[in-house]
Amino acid sequence: METVEMNSVSLKRPHSEDDVTNADEIKRQKISEKSETGNDSGQSVETVTGQPDKSLLEDTKNEIIPNEESEEQEDEELEDSDEDGDPESFADMMKHGLTESDVGITKFVSSHKGFSGILKERYSDFVVHEIGKDGRVSHLDDFSVPVDDEVNFEDPSEETFTVLSDEDKQRLEELQLLKNKETSVAIEVIEDTKEKRTVIHQAVKSLFPGLETKTEDRDGKKYIIAYHAAGKKALAKVRTATDPRKHSWPKSRGSYCHFVLYKENKDTMDAINVLSKFLRVKPNIFSYMGTKDKRAITVQEIAVLRITAQRLAHLNKCLMNFKLGNFSYKNHPLKLGELQGNHFTVVLRNITGTDDQIEQAMHSLREIGFINYYGMQRFGTTAVPTYQIGRAILQNNWNEVMDLILKPRPGAEKGYLVKCREEWAKTKDPAAALKKLPVKRCVEGQLLRGLLKYGMKNIISAFGIIPRNNRLMYIHSYQSYVWNNMVSKRIEEYGLRAVPGDLTLKGATAVHIEEEDVDNYTIHDVVMPLPGFDVIYPKHKIGEAYKEMLVADNLDINNMRHKIRDYSLSGAYRKIIIRPQNVNWEVVAYDDPRIPLFTTDLDKLEGKPLPVLPTDGKFRALKMEFSLPPSTYATMAIREVLKMDTSIKNQTQLNTTWLR
Repeated sequence: METVEMNSVSLKRPHSEDDVTNADEIKRQKISEKSETGNDSGQSVETVTGQPDKSLLEDTKNEIIPNEESEEQEDEELEDSDEDGDPESFADMMKHGLTESDVGITKFVSSHKGFSGILKERYSDFVVHEIGKDGRVSHLDDFSVPVDDEVNFEDPSEETFTVLSDEDKQRLEELQLLKNKETSVAIEVIEDTKEKRTVIHQAVKSLFPGLETKTEDRDGKKYIIAYHAAGKKALAKVRTATDPRKHSWPKSRGSYCHFVLYKENKDTMDAINVLSKFLRVKPNIFSYMGTKDKRAITVQEIAVLRITAQRLAHLNKCLMNFKLGNFSYKNHPLKLGELQGNHFTVVLRNITGTDDQIEQAMHSLREIGFINYYGMQRFGTTAVPTYQIGRAILQNNWNEVMDLILKPRPGAEKGYLVKCREEWAKTKDPAAALKKLPVKRCVEGQLLRGLLKYGMKNIISAFGIIPRNNRLMYIHSYQSYVWNNMVSKRIEEYGLRAVPGDLTLKGATAVHIEEEDVDNYTIHDVVMPLPGFDVIYPKHKIGEAYKEMLVADNLDINNMRHKIRDYSLSGAYRKIIIRPQNVNWEVVAYDDPRIPLFTTDLDKLEGKPLPVLPTDGKFRALKMEFSLPPSTYATMAIREVLKMDTSIKNQTQLNTTWLR
């Protein structure tokens, strides 16, 4: 087996009248700035990654789809990279971004000649199905609602969802959230009957937890009066959804409703925030095994505490870009990381490789695998990589941490962030810089609020205002940066075979491979450590290389404990080569890049026929399927097939010529 040096391969684009029209349209349109949650909820399914000024801007954090679970949320860029401008100006700005070689991604394991192709020309070209801990692949194939063993008279009827007008719902929501001074809301009963009043009572109590109702006569008319039984205290108690109304949940029914979430072009947390809004509950009553990225079609299992399948199923009528189904009741929530991995279906369009090149590439992927690098998403997309901030934290250099996060930086950023940074550079005044930020939830806003609260001499406490997961993202990014560089050195030095001094796992414990046992191991058994105080290092040259790299960064590999416990690194082990499972592929011809090349779960449920493809089309596409374990990056597998740089910087520079 041969290792091959990294080289960039151009992403060629099909030229058509539609392309020119799209390019002109892009140049005319402004890119809207959206908040971190709930964005793009109505975005068209025709979004194309070949349009750098729009989709790459909107989805720089989503272009690398990792099979990451507990780590994946960390990988999401803390600030989006939306900016106005034409493709050329964006490409110019992205000159300041990272390439793969900047973060240690330099080697390939296969010897085939690389070829070009378009990754995610449509987000529907990238489909992810979650694999549960029992090995079952999640699919959406059933919209039916389960029937309880005992009749539940509290379940709302279909009429419950339609009996209230939009105006009534708005007033009730404001009452529920105590957004106005009203202490009650009166709903007139039109066509008064006992049955109609009962439905309205059920609707209010079902759709607006925390409200109680009573019937009153006013001027000869019947009204349903909604009110808080015990003011704010009752609201706070009910809205946790951990103490539901008495007798509202059958004893024979599991407390958690599990369901399959099918979503298009929306990340997991956005989807859960939307569900929470429509159900009027807090997002923390939902649980899941892993977050899935936005720019794809993904299918995964979700669990929610004491929300009926009927209420969930009703949302299918009013929500765009995702569907819910395969409902069941269980007695347990889901836990992050409790899964075997993900199954990917990927289409690479307009490929240039010969049949022999494609066969060689895919056979190599199936038989050898790919280098298990941390993908580009791990390191951010702006001119200040997240690993640099992580290194400053580990160095206990808090002025540097503050400077890296807040200083002006070249590249693509939202306009208000640019103004905030300029104000900070000019005044070093947290209050003045904060005024430039309409969105205070970004990392910059959180740090500035902390500096305002604790003062410039207490940066540690100010930084602590940033959510813990986001703070840890920085130091995990540094660990990943070291790991990538060390693995490239390991493969360059020793190739694709196990050698004495390498590490392998026996159970959860790492041990060195000894000379007399080396023939019992292959490269697929070898692991490498992420630096920390609770790991051991290889006994050969790479062990010394770890020390040298950390010394160059003013860190001591023998003292990875930080005076702040959260920032102490215990370390971990990671396989250096991953061999995907269930690898299949085929080359198909097509004429229209807008036509999907396979059917999704939703297509099958809706009875849509298989796409009819020409036998001799203008373009060729590679359809590939494979399964990966958790904490591995799918685009690192695709990189191995195409032999191309997956960085936003490289793709943007190459793709800009397509729009000229």
